[in-house]
This record gives sequence, structure tokens and C-alpha cells, in this order.
Amino acid sequence: MKRTLALGGVAAGLLASAAIAAPAAHAGSDHRSATLAGTNLAAKEVAAFWYGENKANLINATPYGVETKVVAKHVSKGGPSADSKPGVVPAIGDEKKSTSKSKNVNLPKTTGKVFFIGADHRPHWCTATSVQSSYHNLVATAGHCVYDTESNRATLDRWVFVPGYYQGKTPWGIYVGKTAYTHYDYDVYEDGDRDYAFVTVYNGVLPTVVTDSYGRDDHHGRDDHHGRDDHHGRDDHHGRDDRYGRDDHRGRGHDDRTLVRQISVREFQAKNRGKDLTGNGPWAQGTSVVTKDISGREYDSRRDWYISEDGKTLYFRKEVRGRDDHHGDDHHGHGQYGDRDMAGFGQGHHQSPSPSPSPSASPSTSPSATPSASPSATPTPSWPGRREYRYFKRTFYVKSLRGGGHGPLIVLKDVGRLGDNVGGQGLAYNQKIGSSVFVFGYPSGYHPDGNNAFSGATLKWSYGKTFAASAAAVKGEELVGVKSSFTGEGAIGSSWLLQYKSARRLGYLNGVTIGLADTDKNDRIDTSVSPYFDGETYGVYKAAAGNWSGKIV
Repeated sequence: MKRTLALGGVAAGLLASAAIAAPAAHAGSDHRSATLAGTNLAAKEVAAFWYGENKANLINATPYGVETKVVAKHVSKGGPSADSKPGVVPAIGDEKKSTSKSKNVNLPKTTGKVFFIGADHRPHWCTATSVQSSYHNLVATAGHCVYDTESNRATLDRWVFVPGYYQGKTPWGIYVGKTAYTHYDYDVYEDGDRDYAFVTVYNGVLPTVVTDSYGRDDHHGRDDHHGRDDHHGRDDHHGRDDRYGRDDHRGRGHDDRTLVRQISVREFQAKNRGKDLTGNGPWAQGTSVVTKDISGREYDSRRDWYISEDGKTLYFRKEVRGRDDHHGDDHHGHGQYGDRDMAGFGQGHHQSPSPSPSPSASPSTSPSATPSASPSATPTPSWPGRREYRYFKRTFYVKSLRGGGHGPLIVLKDVGRLGDNVGGQGLAYNQKIGSSVFVFGYPSGYHPDGNNAFSGATLKWSYGKTFAASAAAVKGEELVGVKSSFTGEGAIGSSWLLQYKSARRLGYLNGVTIGLADTDKNDRIDTSVSPYFDGETYGVYKAAAGNWSGKIV
């Protein structure tokens, strides 16, 4: 669904571009963070989801159609203002280089597409870019390309960044999002002035071997143009580093190549007969669960458990009973429903207590070992008046061994950190209105008059000077605009680069597109809008930029 906005804003005059200075003191910011894929197991499953079925989900993804089109009007005053001195963070590789000008425009390697599952349960994409960070692992995009403003869930599912994506090609790999950072005002109030997000990502991965169900190799990393001498995954010691919970290599040789794939609740139940599916396990060898805390709003039921329509997710709640209940420590020093659930994956057992396989008569009853596919048929108590609950969603996984007859097998290899592979743009904040910026993105779709200007398949650029703008419908009172013919949802998240150096393909990120406008009402998109990057933006960036992500394989 598209939300139509009312936009206004033109600065009284276009000011000269601010001189780039060293990072300066900035106003305090209140950031929020949310986990996208908190464990190696979860991240591996996300990567396999996008690489699986010949990348059908990548190829069939459509541009994200939330909060895109903007109906514009001009205003004579107002707009953003700096909250402290101007400052910048240099780009990766550009830390000690001087400013230079270039006549030609070479497209940046840092820009790509972020893919995720939307509120409609279908794959979508936005534009995003790699930015400088301590561990070369940070991506910037529009906030509503990370946070689900459509269904009011915390974050969009299966979030990945693919730099240089083109028609199913992932030349530098897929980078699974680990943690997303945004401003408090966007997280809580969906304030358009703070519609930006910075996401830490794991090291990139590429498929090195894909086998059919009989174990025959039919693919050897053809997407990887940067390291084909990897022996097709045979010397990468998959699973030997048990610091990441992948203690899989136990003398089985090279046939111990595995794909962690998601299965339905019923399939998992068949492999774990007699087990309480809302409990701690222990689970059958080769199976595991991923459990995530959710809000009561997302749970959206009066039952103590129910299964999603696609049969792949179990939602359940547990009554809060104090320090000695389900939410205490469990012999592992972790909460019962946290990431500890992955500790025993593939081992057949772990040390946590085993709950009863059948439900009790209490109001916090869990599903039995054989829950019905129609949760509505199960009698449940009415919504409790004074009880407090924690809410969870749980997904189920199994290892597919090479030649195990479970269909195609994908073996992933690590291709290194994002910034090392494609670089990372710097960051500029508190810059004067009137600065010249390049806008890089994947515009798609039609102008209002029906002209199909862009396909969304290839990276495009536009150029202009920023001006003050506002959009009351998204609570955007201090936005900036730039003249641009970019159309469609694919342009959302496009990077605005200040002082872009074409020779090195580097500049300073000074905005991200959050909406598009037809300001002169001639049925042609002519303007893109972005939050104004100020000291509070820098505060959110700073909170994200120092966090390590690591490898998933």
C-alpha cells in the first residue's frame, strides 16, 4: 500500500556548500537497536533462503511500495537547521586523501539493494549503500526499509544487503543484517525527520557448491568473481570453529557439508514426537529452533499458542511469574527462550531441562506434541485480565546432509567484510542547505503520466542542490529535497553523496531518499526528499559503527 504525503519546502535561497571539517561536537541522540539475525544459525538460514531455488526470491522480489509517492507544495519558510558544527566521517580508503574534482561519473561499488520479506509476506527490495565503520560492516538506507511501518512489527524479516545486484547476480556476495539502529523518534513515533537506519551486517557469503538430491555437484560459485581458487568449499573448515556454535565436524569428512533449512511445524513435530514445542528441548539430532521475543501487538491472539497460516511459525506466550519461572536462567546462563535454543543444534541433546510433552490444565497451556493445524479449533481461555505475558515466535530447522535426499544443497563460503570488498562511503552531517549532491539508486516504475522511465534493474544517478522541505503526513518538518527524475519504490533508500569523487567512487553520505514528489504537478516525478542529517543522525551512526558482526560460516 502506498501512502500519499503532502510535501512543502523551498529554502529562501540556495546557500553555498559548507566546507568539509573534521568531526565536531554534536547534539546528543537517543538511538534504538533491533536484532535482525542474532545468531550464526539464523543468519545462515537467511542467506540460504535467498540463494535457494535458483535465487527465485531474489529474482522475483519487487520494489517496496510503502510511503513512496509524495504530493508536493511549496512553502516560503521553515526547514532544517544544524544542531551543532558541521562534521564528516571519511570514506573507507579516503581517510588521508585530499578533495578533488572529476568530470566523469563512475558509479559507486558501495550501492546495492536490500532484500527482505514485507508485511504482505512477499520479497521486496530497496536501495542502500555501504558506509564507513570500525569493522567495515555497516549499511545505510531509509528507516522504513528496515522497520515495518506497515504492520507495526519491529523489523522486516530476512533482511540482506547485496551490493552490485543485477538480475540474480551477487558479485560480492550476500550480507545478512545482524542489528539495525535508528533514532528513538522513528522507532516510537515514525517521525519522518528520522527516517534513516544503519544496519550492521555479517561477512558476505557466496555459494561454493550446490548439489542435487543425489549429491552431484552442479554449481561451483559461478557468482563469485573474486575467489574461485577455494577448492569449492573443501578447505574452508566449515563448522570447525565452535565459538560460533557450529561444532559440526566430527570425523565425517567432506560429506559433512550441511544446509540448515527451515521446515514446517508439523515436519519438526514428526522428528520430535512427544516434545513440548514451546519448551527447551532437547531436540532430535539434526533439528533446532530459533526463538524471538515479539510484542503483544504482533502476537495478536487470545490463545496461548497458534500456528501461522503457512504452517512454518509457532507463536506462543508464557505467563510472567517472577524470577523463578520460565524466564529465569537455565543451567546455561541464558534465558530459556533466547539464543541458547541453538546451542544443541545437530548434537541431539543439551543440558537444559526437558518440559512436559503434554499441555497442563493451567491458563499458560502449551501445545501438545501433536498440535492441530487449525489452532482455532483448540479450546482456550479468554484473555486474562491482570496476567502479564511474554510473547514469542519460533521457527524450526533441520540439517540437510549431502546426498540426504532433501533436494538441492547449498554450501556457503565466507567472502570477507563488506567494506573490504566494495568500500564504504563517509558520512557528513550539519551541512548547509544548498549543497550539491549526487543521488545513486535503483529507480523503478512509472511517472504519474504513465511514462515508464526506469526499470529498477540497473544503478542510476542524478545531481542537484539541496533545498528545505517538509511532509506533514509523515511528521517530516525538517526534510531536505533535491531535483531528481527518479521514479518508483526502488529509489527509496538511495544514497545522497556530498563531494563525490568519481575517480575513487567515494564521497560523504548526506541523505537517503524516503519519498518522491511531483512538485510542479505536471505528472512527472521531479523531486526526491530525505531527512536532514544532523548531530542526532551522527549519534545513531556512531552507536552502530563500532559494533562487530563476524562470520556466519
